Amino acid sequence: MNTRLNSKRILILISLLFVGFGNAQTQEKLALAKIKRLNKLISKVEKEGKDALKEKMTVRTAEVFLEFASWDEKNVAKNTELFKLVSNYKTSALETATELPNFERGDVIQMLDEAIAFVTLIKDGKVNRKEIPNVDWKKVNVEKGQITFNNRPVFLADYTWKPETKKLEEFYGSLDGVYISPAQILNAEGKVNGNVLRKLENKPSVTPGFVFINNKGVPKWAIDKYGDSFTKFNGPPFFDYDIDNPGAKKMMSFLIQETVPKMTGNKYTDFGYMLCNEPRWVNYKNGKNKVWYNSEVSSFTIKKFKRWLQEKHVSIANLNKIWNTDYASFSEVAIDNPIDVALQGTPQWYDWSTFNNARVLEWFTWMKSEIRKYDPKAKAQLKIMPSFFTDNDPASTGIDLEALTELSEINGNDIAAHYNYTRKGKMGWEDKYAFGWRELFLGYDFLKSVKPNQINFNSESHLLSTSHTRDLHMNPKYVRAVYWAATTLGMNASQTWYWPRKADGSLKENFKDNAYGGSNNQQPRVTNELHSTLMDLNSYSEEITAMQHQRKPIRIFYSKTSAHNKGAYMDDLFKLYESLHFEGIPLGFATKNIIHKQEASNWDVILVQKTKQVTLREFEELQSYLDNGGIVIMDNESLKFNEYGMGLPNLAQSKSSLIIVDSIEEMRLKALAIIEQKNNAPEIIILEKNDTDIKGCTWKCVKNEKGNNVLSIINLGKTNATLKIQLKNTKNKAVCFDLLNGIEISAQPTLKPYEVLFIEVKNTNK
Repeated sequence: MNTRLNSKRILILISLLFVGFGNAQTQEKLALAKIKRLNKLISKVEKEGKDALKEKMTVRTAEVFLEFASWDEKNVAKNTELFKLVSNYKTSALETATELPNFERGDVIQMLDEAIAFVTLIKDGKVNRKEIPNVDWKKVNVEKGQITFNNRPVFLADYTWKPETKKLEEFYGSLDGVYISPAQILNAEGKVNGNVLRKLENKPSVTPGFVFINNKGVPKWAIDKYGDSFTKFNGPPFFDYDIDNPGAKKMMSFLIQETVPKMTGNKYTDFGYMLCNEPRWVNYKNGKNKVWYNSEVSSFTIKKFKRWLQEKHVSIANLNKIWNTDYASFSEVAIDNPIDVALQGTPQWYDWSTFNNARVLEWFTWMKSEIRKYDPKAKAQLKIMPSFFTDNDPASTGIDLEALTELSEINGNDIAAHYNYTRKGKMGWEDKYAFGWRELFLGYDFLKSVKPNQINFNSESHLLSTSHTRDLHMNPKYVRAVYWAATTLGMNASQTWYWPRKADGSLKENFKDNAYGGSNNQQPRVTNELHSTLMDLNSYSEEITAMQHQRKPIRIFYSKTSAHNKGAYMDDLFKLYESLHFEGIPLGFATKNIIHKQEASNWDVILVQKTKQVTLREFEELQSYLDNGGIVIMDNESLKFNEYGMGLPNLAQSKSSLIIVDSIEEMRLKALAIIEQKNNAPEIIILEKNDTDIKGCTWKCVKNEKGNNVLSIINLGKTNATLKIQLKNTKNKAVCFDLLNGIEISAQPTLKPYEVLFIEVKNTNK
């Protein structure tokens, strides 16, 4: 039976190949004819003094992907193997690889048709597009809180591994960079590979970039000198050595002191020194179940932990009382290694998780200080996965997003969104929303709350795909929605994952990667839409930058204590965040550090929800905020105990208001009323109708230089949304002007899922 099925399948595929060959020639000719037609239209439009930069980019995308299709047509076997590595293509790998060239050419044709239709509207004067800045990366300046070109803010995009060729850099980014690694240290005396040093000495400083400090590739001499355990107790998968071993600082000092002086002041350091790629020190177990990248710790770490415990608890009697133990001294203290997640919520778990974060922060603080010995103006950043913050990952990962962001001069990250989910089960958003936006919105709102005036650099953007998010037939509207959302939330530059093809479309030798099949290098319209979106964002960069820097009047209190001790803490905070998310009011976070270090005038109210355990310091900062005139809205469950489960006093009503509520809905309504009362709500009202019982359109509103409201709306929902856009406190009708098309539109538009609307709202009385 199986033999018959396989034979039949092979015959079908052979016939597809023959048919496909004929189709390929037809599609290729058709695509080339459309490129020729589009080029003629571009010439006509430009002769009329109108902008056609976007259409020129589309022509380039078409040319590039036609080359890719030709390579894919000759390499079906190679692509089949790669599609087999992707869970949702595993059983259809051969058919998908066989059809891929036709898909790519068909996608190119559709992309060209769309460009021809739009540029024809421009030519005929039916739409009007603002001139798109043709960003020259050589003339870009990376400033503290923004990137500028010709004295205007701009947003940049590139790809991991993209070849450095003029053909690909003209429209798809020209990010520079340097790679350094302990593998480049040749011996125990600290001699660094001469070729590496010569390349640094001769490397031109042309466009912005970042220094990728790889923490893998520990040389043999280091293992011989510092012991076999040096690489055993590490932070997998991207950190190969024990940060608590004294040899770690010696080894990395060798690398830093030889390389950093040669990089100081160069543009390729403008986005900072990336201290680590996806750092994590996962030190917990889940009974007998396997934990992702779990690792034990060394005797050096255990000794450091005991010293940390003594500094925190002072006496062994105090520790015994809290831990319910009977140790004679701190030297006798023992703890599971890795610690079992079943202990979450206990004093042992809290102390270990807090210490694990502290030792990692200490390591990166040292790295930054070592770099600054040789480059005093060096900017630090880390490629942190914000999912460690936004999800319910047990806190024993070593990653304190707030502390590491405070350490940095660039808000580094590799944030993700989820178009779909290819693994078994659901992620939780599928029944309500068109895509998974929790990590993106929570993560960037947190980063902008901690360091509001720093550049946000997504150095490995997983907004298009991740290891478990892939769809060859991705809707390009999603691309616009997710990059538009990320940028309005604060993203200044991105390096999208990824571009594994060489300039001719071929893949690297022995290439084997489960992230490739169904990704952007096989998707012409997806790639084109990403850069089309960036062009539109850059055309209105002042308004988008204003959205990035909007005051966040509502702050949700985030406690590291509750995050450590409570498994579902972020689920609870997200429910509150979600309830307020569709009101057009920027949301942010408050922590003890944010309350202590930042001006309270940055917000109007702090919401405390399902945050049962806090440290005394956290409690005191909230009380101090109240004492100084702040407003706190809190539920009945919060601020009951300290980190060890000991009772806390009640917050005292002081100069201003402490409001106790019984539900999220009551908290939401009271928070919105306070914003309204303080005249800090938008001047716009948006009423939404859709086929669900929840809102789906997220929106932001700022004033432009003319004093009119500029409105950005994204439909995150699963169904069409019909909106009614109104101005507050006036009987006049709102007049809506589509900024991207230059035409007036209805004040009652309908947005499909993923659709973005960017409009100016005018008062007819003006």
